[in-house]
Amino acid sequence: MEIPAINLKAIVLVHWLLTVWGCMVWLPKSFPWGNFSVLAVGVWAIAQRDSVDAVLMFLIGMVMTILTDIIHFSLFYGPSNFAPEMGHDVFRFSAGMAILNLLLKPVSCFFVYQMYRERGGEYNFNFDLETSVDSRCTTDSADSAFFGRRY
Repeated sequence: MEIPAINLKAIVLVHWLLTVWGCMVWLPKSFPWGNFSVLAVGVWAIAQRDSVDAVLMFLIGMVMTILTDIIHFSLFYGPSNFAPEMGHDVFRFSAGMAILNLLLKPVSCFFVYQMYRERGGEYNFNFDLETSVDSRCTTDSADSAFFGRRY
């Protein structure tokens, strides 16, 4: 099954719109700062079509905002933090858009990772502990030549 190609511009635009709507009433200032900063990196990834680093930084930023959004929602959820004249409907709309933004982020991360792979990025984890320990314990021929000299 072919994975559909999603445009990076569409991902940034959707998350920008949901972040704007989510920030209308109840979230602290750290929520828009974090999300808009990551979206600025997304604009950088759009502008530099061949940059692997821009897409990787956008992906890492999206993953980090998933964690910070969960923390923001758990600490600040509740209609008591805003003026009563705003109404509960505005709070529910803002909260719904912020939660929808959070729910779409893992899907967006998947598509951004596909774009990272298309641009030539490879991110492999190598935890080969035996080889790394052995390489530190063995001596190199340059070391033996240096330590074998007499002065």
